[in-house]
Amino acid sequence: MSGAGLGQFFLTLVVETRGPGLTDVTADVRAWLNEIVTSDGLLTPFIRHTSASLLIQENADPNVHTDLINALDRLAPRDRPYVHDTEGPDDMPAHIKATVTATSFSIPVKDGRMALGTWQVIYVFEHRDQPHRREIMLHYLGACSAR
Repeated sequence: MSGAGLGQFFLTLVVETRGPGLTDVTADVRAWLNEIVTSDGLLTPFIRHTSASLLIQENADPNVHTDLINALDRLAPRDRPYVHDTEGPDDMPAHIKATVTATSFSIPVKDGRMALGTWQVIYVFEHRDQPHRREIMLHYLGACSAR
């Protein structure tokens, strides 16, 4: 792209999870923003699933992850008699956990960089027991420049 202008870009980022927990995708998102030569704009990640979610959270202390997982397990325990149980005992709790977390959010992009805080990273939060292949649709809208 020559010169500067406004642009809109999309990417489907595929993330392989390892079962319950958080998978950091910040480096992949950052690499894509660099590839499309962003300047100032808005990034919107969106997860295309109902039993996993997205989260911006700290990456400094792994105990935060443990406490988040434990808190959500208390909120949506798998040993309840859920009506929806055709996909296994972890499915309905996963839907509940995805409901109280996020499927998308907006991140400002300034000078080609996500305006995340010092300890903030973007996570895919897997709520099912088994590994899954999750799709994150990334949408950037804003200024682009040649490098």
